[in-house]
Amino acid sequence: MTELLTRDACLARDADDPLRALRERFALPPGVVYLDGNSLGARPKASLARAQDVIAREWGNDLIKSWNTAGWFELPKRLGNRLAPLIGAHEGEVVVTDTTSLNLFKALAAALHLQANGPGAGRRTIVTERSNFPTDIYMAEGLAQWLDRGYRVRLVDSVEELPDAVDADCAVLMLTHVNYRTGYQHDMAALTGHAHAQGALALWDLAHSAGAVPVDLHAAQADFAVGCTYKYLNGGPGAPAFIWVPKRHQAAFAHPLTGWWSHAKPFAMAHGFAACEGIGRALCGTQPVLSLALVECGLEVFEETNMEAIRAKSLALTDLFIALVESRCAGHPLGLVTPREHARRGSQASFTHPHGYAVMAALIERGVIGDYREPEIMRFGFTPLYTSFADVWDAVEILKDILDRGAFDAALERGAVT
Repeated sequence: MTELLTRDACLARDADDPLRALRERFALPPGVVYLDGNSLGARPKASLARAQDVIAREWGNDLIKSWNTAGWFELPKRLGNRLAPLIGAHEGEVVVTDTTSLNLFKALAAALHLQANGPGAGRRTIVTERSNFPTDIYMAEGLAQWLDRGYRVRLVDSVEELPDAVDADCAVLMLTHVNYRTGYQHDMAALTGHAHAQGALALWDLAHSAGAVPVDLHAAQADFAVGCTYKYLNGGPGAPAFIWVPKRHQAAFAHPLTGWWSHAKPFAMAHGFAACEGIGRALCGTQPVLSLALVECGLEVFEETNMEAIRAKSLALTDLFIALVESRCAGHPLGLVTPREHARRGSQASFTHPHGYAVMAALIERGVIGDYREPEIMRFGFTPLYTSFADVWDAVEILKDILDRGAFDAALERGAVT
């Protein structure tokens, strides 16, 4: 790594980067180092023209005809098929729809239903980590409460506790593949295999994995997966999420959100719900066409590369960032919480600092955009499609200057979004 510890060396690495041309696909503000793609991806340049076309031509001119003529009705499935290769899914197994929280609810309800009507009848525990993203826990707790059949959510405090927690009473192991705070990446195949050996199903949240690290759901033999498109997939703020249901589970896939878009004949307007066949069962209500259309712009960029190349650059970027922070900011109270081991690291690097929020605010003021998560964690996300090695150098130099000069307000009032 020492050969990259100069800015000139970073510029030379950028010149040799096989992904360098993809940076031009994104509208990045001048003077900004954007290291928050793990929270909101940068805007693909194509999205502006796509939004204008949907609004002016498809909606403005063709009006309601566009459900048929512009393919609006099939958009969730079409996008799902384009996203599928990024997560090791097959055609007809993914739809882009709703939010991650709603999709998690659907997948978890389906998993519990599958267990209750099969060999897992009587199992009442959903196992997850206490450090999981809060909304995942909230949705699981809410579902367990409203089912009112003795279900409970068991929270574990360390990765080492997971194997023992998945016991004879565990119905579903529900985990986020890459931890949102630390960037810790689970061994999906090993944990899924362990869950199956104990008679449990495995549900994975890929919010910090899809488009960031290679994922192969089929190779891992996972049961269900969900994720968002507005982070590494660059779908736009609040863009619809996705849900994966493998074909082996689709016939039995059932959940209580039986909206008309998952009906076998939605425009028959029949009384009583009859589920459609296939992945359409994971849909619910009318889809947000404009938001869906913008997701496609992000997915198109991935078709110009592959996840192996993205992963190689991601690890190089995070290795460089960690090395620079630890060498150039030595002496400051920074603590790395992201794993050094490549197999256990996502596409981010997180450091603690006693005044992490204030330091991050100072970085943002200087044009280096990351974000903050409790407790005391500064998160830096690396999106290989548009993050450069020079970006890494410049970000660390500004961080060093802020820390050396104490140029941050320790008493800064927190914003609503951190």
